[in-house]
Amino acid sequence: MKYRGEEALGLVETIGLVPAIKAADEMLKAANVELISYENIGSTLVTIMIKGDVAAVEASVAAGAKVASEIGKLTAQNVMPRPISYVGDIVCVHAVED
Repeated sequence: MKYRGEEALGLVETIGLVPAIKAADEMLKAANVELISYENIGSTLVTIMIKGDVAAVEASVAAGAKVASEIGKLTAQNVMPRPISYVGDIVCVHAVED
């Protein structure tokens, strides 16, 4: 999924793949958002990135962060209401295809 900066961007970062997958699942079920990509940063850090309207992204990130912290280690969560379009070039390195 290509991100161009028109919508809010949400990120949840965990230590390990299992909490990240569980967070992504919960995020997509919690609100009307789309999965953009994931980033396996190293040192077992995994970031899940989603997009949608601001309220949906806020609800989704909150749900994903909650479940990730319950089963593993949550290291970060963030919602950017309307980042500049150049952020799209960064977050789409490992884009999830339609």
